Amino acid sequence: MESQYPQCVVDGQPYLPGCISILSYLEKRLTILLRDGKTFIGYLQSIDQFANLLLANTKERIYVGEKFGDIERGIYIVRGENVVLIGEVDQKKEEELCAEHQMKTEEILIMQKQQQLLKIEAEKARQKFLKERGLDFSATLQTFDDFS
Repeated sequence: MESQYPQCVVDGQPYLPGCISILSYLEKRLTILLRDGKTFIGYLQSIDQFANLLLANTKERIYVGEKFGDIERGIYIVRGENVVLIGEVDQKKEEELCAEHQMKTEEILIMQKQQQLLKIEAEKARQKFLKERGLDFSATLQTFDDFS
């Protein structure tokens, strides 16, 4: 008896819908982008039915413009609902990028803080401009940079 559902095959392998498709990435080096903008790079060790991920040899990558720095995080658990994007790392391209754009962690953290301060100042100037014209959105302005 033939199945009523069409079979989808990608690269010779049956396609698995939903978070179960991530199983094909086990033991591979992945880049994970989260809802809050953080980026992690690590080896996928495990996944559950909620798409929670367990990563090994994990690094948090901090970008400022085209430059970046890595912070070692080791074993890391990522809640599935926070994942925006998952992609496999091309080792050759990764080496080229690191040679061109990687900075020391301390330097990138200083640059990140400067960038955050500039954004806060620009937002304050915007709020002042709007308030002078009778629009006050200051109650909606919240920053969570105290935890970084």
